[in-house]
Amino acid sequence: MKRWAWVAAGVGLLAAALVLAGAARRSRTEALWRAVGPGGERVVEVPRGAGLMAIAQGLQRQGVIRDARAFCAGLKQWGLETKLQAGFYRLSPTMSAEEIAQTIASGKVATVRLTIPEGFTLEQIAERAAATGLCTKREFLAAARPEAVRARGFDPKQAGFDLPPKTLEGYLFPDTYALQYDWGAGEIVDAMLAQFRRSVVQGLAPDLRARDKPLHSIVTVASLIEREARIPQDRAPIASVIYNRLNRGMRLQLCATVLYALGHHKSRVLYRDLEVDSPYNTYRHAGLPPGPIASPGLASLKAALHPAQTDYLYYVAKRDGGHVFSRTAEEHLAAIRLVRADPAGLQTVAPNGPSAAMGR
Repeated sequence: MKRWAWVAAGVGLLAAALVLAGAARRSRTEALWRAVGPGGERVVEVPRGAGLMAIAQGLQRQGVIRDARAFCAGLKQWGLETKLQAGFYRLSPTMSAEEIAQTIASGKVATVRLTIPEGFTLEQIAERAAATGLCTKREFLAAARPEAVRARGFDPKQAGFDLPPKTLEGYLFPDTYALQYDWGAGEIVDAMLAQFRRSVVQGLAPDLRARDKPLHSIVTVASLIEREARIPQDRAPIASVIYNRLNRGMRLQLCATVLYALGHHKSRVLYRDLEVDSPYNTYRHAGLPPGPIASPGLASLKAALHPAQTDYLYYVAKRDGGHVFSRTAEEHLAAIRLVRADPAGLQTVAPNGPSAAMGR
């Protein structure tokens, strides 16, 4: 009996030791699941096709978890060992291992914010895209060539519109985009074209049908309005001037087109600038320019579709951003004299605006 008592006591001690050892191990493991400590957020890649240990070791190298083996043990306990998703994630050493695992399992990948304002040209958009670090300006411009877009599988029937033949100027919709870290120039361009489809081709479909004009001409007129108007209430009257002059066979004589032809911005358009040899120079060439001169926003597109009903043929820009509209050349010249005499110093040639000699 004594022997059995000693055996039972030994077994009990062994069991207790095992329990204590297991508790100690769990305690050590749970300690390794705690946040690493202070530190800034960083973008960490979870490679596609990587195993759990490889992922964990990458997280440990990035300094966002304490121990790769403990992390893998945690994945099993948290029910996440089959749920991790590839991609780039914003992680921080202030997050616990379980929080990091939950983030990666959620598939909510990190994104780069890209905002394109209304009125940006293709060159300006390329520069802004390059600033994200996802591509270079050259790569973006190459990806934005119509032939490159078609090579990536652009389908006019599915998109509901065809690409212009030479340049996507005006078709990369101004908006704020959430770009994924593994995107290149092609994905960024395609996202902007997709937004153009949603916002313009689909969003303005009833208006486009009612206006019954080619999409390309509407986008072109809208780009002129975008670059000419400085205050919202001037968009529809400027649209009416453009259409009225086109209907009468008058040259548009818009300085915004001259600046586009020059290829750079100037605070003041000079008379010698009006001689630039370009099909976009509406001082020298009648009708609309060959295509848009910038990416118009929805407000300018709506103005192009719904111009004000006026008989204005002229306007002169003021320093406050507004315009004085006139019906005849005589009224226009009087408006010019008025702005010149105004003590507020209203200007006759606005940045990107029409000169006082418009319609001479």
